[in-house]
Amino acid sequence: MTMTRRSFLKRATISGIAAASIMTGAGKVLAGTRSTGNYAILHDLNKCDGCVHQDTPKCVLACRVKNELNFPQPQQPIKNYWPQPKHEDWSGKRHVTDRLTPYNWTYVQHLEVEHQGKKIEVHVPRKCMHCDNPPCSTLCPFGVNDKTAEGPVVINPKGCFGGAKCRDVCPWHIPQRQGGVGLYLEVVPDLAGGGVMYKCDMCHDLIKQGQQPACVNACPRNAIMFGPQYELHEYAQNWARQNQGYVYGDEENGGTANFYISMIPFEVINLAIIDQDLDGTTGRVDMAVNIENPLDEPGNILSGLLMAPVAGVLAAGISTYQIMKGGNDVED
Repeated sequence: MTMTRRSFLKRATISGIAAASIMTGAGKVLAGTRSTGNYAILHDLNKCDGCVHQDTPKCVLACRVKNELNFPQPQQPIKNYWPQPKHEDWSGKRHVTDRLTPYNWTYVQHLEVEHQGKKIEVHVPRKCMHCDNPPCSTLCPFGVNDKTAEGPVVINPKGCFGGAKCRDVCPWHIPQRQGGVGLYLEVVPDLAGGGVMYKCDMCHDLIKQGQQPACVNACPRNAIMFGPQYELHEYAQNWARQNQGYVYGDEENGGTANFYISMIPFEVINLAIIDQDLDGTTGRVDMAVNIENPLDEPGNILSGLLMAPVAGVLAAGISTYQIMKGGNDVED
């Protein structure tokens, strides 16, 4: 296949228009309507004991084993993120399992909460929330963060430059960056870059094969459920009504494909999370109730509209670069 400069510009223009249409409403196909084609996971915090007698929670270990081949292998030494005098490198901390990292896509928070005059232990598995209308996907400047037809939100590491806009706009700051790896090393290693962003993809490859995510199969207490999103949403709502309990993830950020149910109010759980991370160094993010989608703010919508065409051009440029790299010529 031969691509001319004219066809490249045409592709870039079309991509920019398409990206802008998503922001203005014409492309709401990614908004996630909890259709029968979407899948989700549900964490029952009443059943989860955090595998406290294990060195590593079973779900965390299963995730690490399953995704080991997908973990970054950075080139050393890693340059700083120009123009910043720093870079992010977790390659020497691959063993860390008590927070999110590029090598640890889920972890379990062990909390002690006070509720109705009693101190209660609560264990909360944390990972990507896989939002119905993910701002990380909408505002990815490289067009490589997608809400898939099956429900998971997936980052394509082959096109990610590690700009971390997805982490900035995520209400839970989930994606984590590893420097010294990714396309930027081949394109602009001395001028820009940052690496690649990593997070839970809900084992998207397994879902497409008709299988369950690794964490679901590994849970010894059946505290993690997997199934059609609308069914798990209905299950969570019915459970909450019957047990006078609480649901998280059904409304936060406009709705997600990651639900939690608990007999403890999530406002109480959130306070325990905040208390556990007073110095802000552990990477633990809160579980504030009724988090709004940041793109619902008029100023952020305008920012998205301005960025969308740029994202389309960048995505087209990345696609073109990869085609050329595969042995295709670019003619005048």
